[in-house]
Amino acid sequence: MNKTIGILAHVDAGKTTFSEQLLYHTKSIRERGRVDHQNAFLDSHSIEKSRGITIFADQATFSFKNSTYFLIDTPGHVDFSSEMERSIQVMDYAVIIVSAVDGIEGHTETVWELLQKHKVPVFFFINKTDREGANPAQVLKEIQTEFSKNAFDITFNFQTGQMNESLIEFIAERDEELLALYLESEYDETLWLERFQSLIAKNQIYPCATGSALQDTGILEFLHQLDQLTVTSYEKDEAFGARIYKIRHDENGNRICFLKAFSGTLKVRDKLSYGTQGLEEKVSQIRMYNGKKFQTVEQAVAGELFAIAGLTEAEIGDAIGNCPDDNKSAVLPTLKSTVLFDSTISVKEVLASFQLLDAEDPSLSVYWDEHFQKIQIQVMGIIQLEVLEQVVLERFGYPIQFGEPEILYKETIKTAVMGYGHFEPLRHYAEVHLKLEPGERGSGFQIDNTCHADALSTGNQNLILHHLTERNHHGVLTGSSLTDVKATLVTGRGHNQHTSGGDFREATFRALRQGLEQAQNQLLEPMYRFKIKVNLDQMGKVLSDIQQAFGSFETPETFEEKTTIEGRVPVATFMNYSTEFAAWTHGKGSLSLLFDGYDLCHNEAHVISKMGYDKNADPLYTSTSIFCAKGQGYKVPWDQAEKAMHCL
Repeated sequence: MNKTIGILAHVDAGKTTFSEQLLYHTKSIRERGRVDHQNAFLDSHSIEKSRGITIFADQATFSFKNSTYFLIDTPGHVDFSSEMERSIQVMDYAVIIVSAVDGIEGHTETVWELLQKHKVPVFFFINKTDREGANPAQVLKEIQTEFSKNAFDITFNFQTGQMNESLIEFIAERDEELLALYLESEYDETLWLERFQSLIAKNQIYPCATGSALQDTGILEFLHQLDQLTVTSYEKDEAFGARIYKIRHDENGNRICFLKAFSGTLKVRDKLSYGTQGLEEKVSQIRMYNGKKFQTVEQAVAGELFAIAGLTEAEIGDAIGNCPDDNKSAVLPTLKSTVLFDSTISVKEVLASFQLLDAEDPSLSVYWDEHFQKIQIQVMGIIQLEVLEQVVLERFGYPIQFGEPEILYKETIKTAVMGYGHFEPLRHYAEVHLKLEPGERGSGFQIDNTCHADALSTGNQNLILHHLTERNHHGVLTGSSLTDVKATLVTGRGHNQHTSGGDFREATFRALRQGLEQAQNQLLEPMYRFKIKVNLDQMGKVLSDIQQAFGSFETPETFEEKTTIEGRVPVATFMNYSTEFAAWTHGKGSLSLLFDGYDLCHNEAHVISKMGYDKNADPLYTSTSIFCAKGQGYKVPWDQAEKAMHCL
């Protein structure tokens, strides 16, 4: 049986040490490494060793009893949440490590939310029970209060496959059939174990265990429990289906795609179709990784994690074959920064390097700004920028720096409008009419088509729709990405002789821009969903801070002198609050921040003024249409374009 197990935690909860113990006990490694000794098997990258944190989601393989385990050690720092979420999407089960001293921390909340979003069954391991101040019973109570009342301690209640009375009663309360049997004092060990496994897989019970990874206490016992309580079912005889969850480049520059197979079998030299364009390429190599090392194999089967060479254009998130394409990310960057480098280094060289990094981490969204002649990237935070500086120096051999991170704003519209674009210089012809409507918050940029085939051929209609989706579009307030807008192709016109190549592209972009010129435009800013826990006497300051940051909050809840406050707040006003918060609470408070989409900007006029975007000087867009008369093209500004259109 193949099982993919993810290990997740807040930074410094002991996640990597825990993973090392599992690998040691299953004889996958000969010696146990430690993060503080810089010899952990899974934190193999020099940057991870120097910083003492997990940055890259590395995997290891081990066998235990009748199962093969694929273990993923994920980053624990919030700046690398994107890497963590991509790994979550291929996990069968997750183990959340929680410190018995510190309890649930900010990033633990993020981990839990993402696992719930992707419906991954969860085990908890309360670690560091050997430390002074450890209180595993209190932490279990916190898990039951904050996450789920269905968390249950199996440390002494499920040993050598045997359930004690309290566990049997706990399971019976969650299964009507078992409850009836329990009341009749009937206990079939096999049936109860199967139901226990099923309830865990359905996220209806969350087993918890306690121990110390550093002292190797409770680890082997937990491994036995994990093995008995996890089951997977993969169909090896069905059509091959997989998802690409990670991309790396080897020392020869080859793109190596890491996959999780959900069904079927893949063999070397098989052809795979992937991507929206349906590209088809042959698999030249299949690799089984264990840490940095790998072995080549002739085939991979359902349930396995493996890597392949041969897919030159593949991207992270691509679904291959019999696999649903439903991997929308919940973790998105909220900041952007400019890449700074010495003028002696070629811009093309730097851009090529960052495009490689972009393939490995699509959340970077590397962008070459033609107008300002600079490279921009999107990031989660300062630590990520510091790591990127080291990565570029090590991999590509030249130093870089980054400009001060800026908030990643977006734009939308409040009112529905018609947009008109006409492109008719001599011997060219295209006209496009678009209806632009505001979409629901978080819906992104959507397209629709109500154009009749009598007006435009199906081929030309598809061409216009393709141009609408081929890149992110700029708004007119700050030049930020357009979102939460639905663009519908209403009608258009081409010419049998004079319409060519990019004519519809020109007309489409002009129609989009002309519509935006008429619309009531709005600036959006990224928001955090926050959860703050402090002592009751500190609540007043927190509420004051939230109000000053233009945030909103729900009614605070107080339990045993601890107050929990939840709400929303702009990233711009709260992105540095964690440092201030830790200082005045002396590290005793808890602050969890999770990206919560975009909403109306609290200081729109100030941001627009500060950014100083000139909509008339944007090299990618113009709202002016071009018409032709007497063999010469002439311009018609956006506010006069509608009257000049041919399709009206």
